Amino acid sequence: MGVPHGHEPISRDQSPVRLRPVRQTDLPVMFVLQQDPESNRLAVTYPRTESGFQQHWMQALSDPTVTARAILSEDLFVGWIAVYPSDGLSLVGYWLGREFWGRGIASRALMLLLNQVRKRPLFARVAVSNGASVRVLQKCGFQIAGYRDCPEDDRYPACEEVILSLEDFTGGSAANP
Repeated sequence: MGVPHGHEPISRDQSPVRLRPVRQTDLPVMFVLQQDPESNRLAVTYPRTESGFQQHWMQALSDPTVTARAILSEDLFVGWIAVYPSDGLSLVGYWLGREFWGRGIASRALMLLLNQVRKRPLFARVAVSNGASVRVLQKCGFQIAGYRDCPEDDRYPACEEVILSLEDFTGGSAANP
């Protein structure tokens, strides 16, 4: 029996993960998730204000160059993942509620997204200190392309970032990334 479109096969001890488009009705939950202090510490970000968050996501949801997906595990909204333009690049970004870290959900969601979004190359910029996110990207085929020092701005503290790129992706199962 085949796997339904938008789902990935699961192995023992893993909840199924699926993606669907982000909806405006997801924004209140997303706002709360991005307020978590530990998540912001790990991601090296400052949380957006409610008005800034709403403005950012209303613009993203109306932009045809943005692919934004809700991450669902056992039909529970656990985070989001997106491909979006920035500085002439197509960047991948994701955010997962802290209670869902360490379960392989981010890796499986990224594999699903890479099977849906065929544009290449894709890039990701991650704080060097966020080793977990770097590992997720590398499990899915991203390679380290370089590093850069980022000055502080209204969204990000100053930090060193690793830049990762994905030139090719042949697809595959996200069950055991």
